[in-house]
Amino acid sequence: MLDHTRPTAGEQPAETGARPATSAGDDQRTVFDLDLIKRYDQSGPRYTSYPTAVEFDPAFDATRYAEVCRETNASGRPLSLYFHIPFCDTVCFYCACNKIATKDRTLVQPYLERVYQEMAMQSALFDDDRVVEQLHWGGGTPTFISHAQMRELMDQTRKHFKLADDAHGEYSIEIDPREATGDTIELLREIGFNRMSLGVQDFDPRVQQAVNRIQSEEETMAVLEAARAAGFRSISIDLIYGLPHQTAESFMDTVERIIAVAPDRLSVFNYAHLPARFMPQRRIDDDDLPRPEVKLEILQAATERLTEAGWLYIGMDHFARPDDELARAQRDGTLYRNFQGYSTHADCDLIGLGVTSIGKVGKTYGQNRRELDAYYEDIDAGRLPVFRGIELNRDDEIRRDVITRLICHFRLDFADVERHWGIDFHDYFGRSLAKLEGMQQDGLLEVDAQGIGVLPKGRLLIRNICMAFDAYLEAKQGPVGFSKVI
Repeated sequence: MLDHTRPTAGEQPAETGARPATSAGDDQRTVFDLDLIKRYDQSGPRYTSYPTAVEFDPAFDATRYAEVCRETNASGRPLSLYFHIPFCDTVCFYCACNKIATKDRTLVQPYLERVYQEMAMQSALFDDDRVVEQLHWGGGTPTFISHAQMRELMDQTRKHFKLADDAHGEYSIEIDPREATGDTIELLREIGFNRMSLGVQDFDPRVQQAVNRIQSEEETMAVLEAARAAGFRSISIDLIYGLPHQTAESFMDTVERIIAVAPDRLSVFNYAHLPARFMPQRRIDDDDLPRPEVKLEILQAATERLTEAGWLYIGMDHFARPDDELARAQRDGTLYRNFQGYSTHADCDLIGLGVTSIGKVGKTYGQNRRELDAYYEDIDAGRLPVFRGIELNRDDEIRRDVITRLICHFRLDFADVERHWGIDFHDYFGRSLAKLEGMQQDGLLEVDAQGIGVLPKGRLLIRNICMAFDAYLEAKQGPVGFSKVI
């Protein structure tokens, strides 16, 4: 059972005797220590990739990307497809995604035609027998497109790629309940989707008005019930804390209403207010944002209530039922993290399709053009739209493995890493281990001869722990340009 206590300032809960540090990572309690969180609340990467996207370079271009794709065919690894649908009917002021806010639905078909052309070019790089085990439509608002276009996009996907059957494939879509009806949900299930995430953010009308996302509880729940009736196997709900006018009391009202309908997963994201980088955020009045101590109060209340209600804290804003596949994967050591968040498909090569999409193929990351005109220009000229990326060196691979193990499983076995990479962990990561000494004294983790185990007070600060192994941050002398960890 999870620990839902609220340690007082400076309290250090006693830890049990002489156990291996790696077993500490199996303790699935989450303890909220306000003093520690305030002290460690700095900026840092979310580690959906390592190296992170700020390290991507135009030197890795479409030509090299194509070479790498062909080289991976010898592996026979399964594939994962990500489709970016950038269109939104209205702009949510908090949004930091790559999107096109428009009422003009005629813009969709020209975009999809280019995606089909890109699919033809991409699929030609991979052997026909490589099966797609994972597929995701993200945005923007994927359900902005018409029902006919949804069917056409999936038909084109099956034309170019071999998709696993429903029992083995993980096919997910991001849903804006304002852009979906019961018929939409039935169609999505019919064409192959079996998982979805529903954007809610907050049911409070005052908050919704301030961020330009007016969405009733009734229309949200109608989509959720339609998904259950249609046989979707996993339903996730997204919430955001730190939005204008939020208080712990008001946000917990939304949390209680979500608990009542018992989704399989929840994501409780921190709103990162960066108006200098994201233009829509300039329409949010800074004076309306909750103070940092209120944000922490909201996070604490939500974390404790969700764990009390039976969800496990998977990590990095994500909660799941104990019987959910993410929770099972975390327990058995197969959980993975990529640009769509946590995943159970670590062995896939990920192909990004559409404007601004990022793929991970072999030992590389590659990103498509971020501007629609530039994306169209490449596609119309018969060129792959990959314009930058990075090819990982051996040090990148080793550090990515260490960071992935920690951020997914909250534990690290030195011997496993040493066997896999042929290194002496303490020699290789001496500087990193030195950085963990203060965190160990603060009770975030345990380190012994066997490995590292993240303790209950360290789970919310896993990004800080991972940052100790990030060579790029060390070279920059700090996490420049990233959001706050809490």
